[in-house]
Amino acid sequence: MSHVVGYVDVDGKGLGGMERSFDEILRDGEEPVELSVDARIQYILRDEIARAVTQFSAAGGMGIVMDVNTGEVLALASLPDFDPNQPVDADSDAARDQATLGVYEMGSIFKIFNTALALETRTATLASSYDATKPLQIGRFTIHDDHAQRRWLTVPEIFEYSSNIGSARMVLEVGIDRQKDFLGRLGLLKTPNFELPELGAPLVPSPWREVNSMTIAFGHGISVSPLQMATAVSAVVNGGVLHHATLIKRPAGYAPAGQQVLSARTSEDLRRLLRLVVEHGTGKLANAPGYLVGGKTGTAEKVSGKHYDRRELLSSFIGVFPITAPRYLVMISVNQPHGNRESAGFATGGWVAAPSVARVIGRMAPLLGIQPVDEDSPEIRRSLMVDSLSPQGRKLAAN
Repeated sequence: MSHVVGYVDVDGKGLGGMERSFDEILRDGEEPVELSVDARIQYILRDEIARAVTQFSAAGGMGIVMDVNTGEVLALASLPDFDPNQPVDADSDAARDQATLGVYEMGSIFKIFNTALALETRTATLASSYDATKPLQIGRFTIHDDHAQRRWLTVPEIFEYSSNIGSARMVLEVGIDRQKDFLGRLGLLKTPNFELPELGAPLVPSPWREVNSMTIAFGHGISVSPLQMATAVSAVVNGGVLHHATLIKRPAGYAPAGQQVLSARTSEDLRRLLRLVVEHGTGKLANAPGYLVGGKTGTAEKVSGKHYDRRELLSSFIGVFPITAPRYLVMISVNQPHGNRESAGFATGGWVAAPSVARVIGRMAPLLGIQPVDEDSPEIRRSLMVDSLSPQGRKLAAN
């Protein structure tokens, strides 16, 4: 918890983390500051991030566990970390809180917002379809699909197969102004309001042109912090209410008002799509049996000079459970992982981060009193039903 708690100088003055933010209160000693962090969940999260970093020979990793209905952060970890009793020994990488101070292009996780935007503005429905038969050319740029289906795709299929082409075509119908407004309402275009002093400001395009709008649809051309991602996705799944993230423990039964940023209907549709990704799409390895996980993969190439380097990745998965009535969000990102024999040489979010999220959920859910359910019960199947295939897709599946 070095990045959360922070550290002090020889005179006891807070220089980082919560020690710095609440320095006067803590030095006065009259009022305790109770954190929302659960030490058990914090241990589990850090342990699984460390396991992924080692397994995939990565440079580091970060993660967040959040209560989607209050904004409380139950765990926040960034690796490498440091001993706050000896902060002078920490190098720049270890001292940097990647989960709150670092900002990154997050890749296809951003399709959560793009799909919610299209459904919310009613430029698309779950029955809408878009042409993804071939790469999309815009000026000197070409947009490809990593899991190309080479046909028209419905909105659920675009989400399930993580189609960049379909996502770009969807946002063209929405328009730049409505895209900016929606991302702004989700808190993705400004520095978040959070107790830690180490906070990164998002990087957004200026000017914001059509090509920017299209690449942002699939998570490139805009950089945000994992903290911002977790907060925004919580709003998308919890019924559409944005709660500011907090490290301060809420009183039992406390229900923060929050801000309604999208409709409950759109939120319900997105929950179904997130479950679809785990059941049939790129996030199958995130499934934690009995806990109804829904989520989205994201694999972003890092910028090297003026180009993206396909070998330098930030591989992420953001999961929510139980997806029928969301309570908790778990996000893990692994920095510069390398594929291995177990992952068939792949280093994408679905191979690297999704299994880690599944293990965190499987370990934390019993501690929080969440009972596993029968995922195949008729009631649950009906509540999550979504027609993910176009007529052509159903024909191909039948064959």
